[in-house]
Amino acid sequence: QVQLNESGGGLVQPGGSLRLSCAASRGVVSLFPMGWFRQVPGKQRDLVAFFRNGGSTNYADSVKGRFTISTDSGKNTVYLQMNNLKPEDTAVYYCNKAPTPFNSWGQGTQVTVSS
Repeated sequence: QVQLNESGGGLVQPGGSLRLSCAASRGVVSLFPMGWFRQVPGKQRDLVAFFRNGGSTNYADSVKGRFTISTDSGKNTVYLQMNNLKPEDTAVYYCNKAPTPFNSWGQGTQVTVSS
């Protein structure tokens, strides 16, 4: 079973930055296109940033120009650099294969943007 372990969330003021990390099982990051999803209680989990096959990146309109996804396949880790954070970015963030995720999910990491 694939293991995904997200970290790096926290409380940040509007306009601030956070860098999320996702440690994955060995080989996952190099074998599959990965992405970051987020979920607000009571709503569906949305894909906000991901790699396409071939390595190009894709972002939801709501985060374009503010978020950057990257990977370090040697460390089996996916990152999400989030800048100029807004209150509407508040959510639990998850990484997974994208756009179609594995059935298993990590615990996620909570991001709260508030003054």
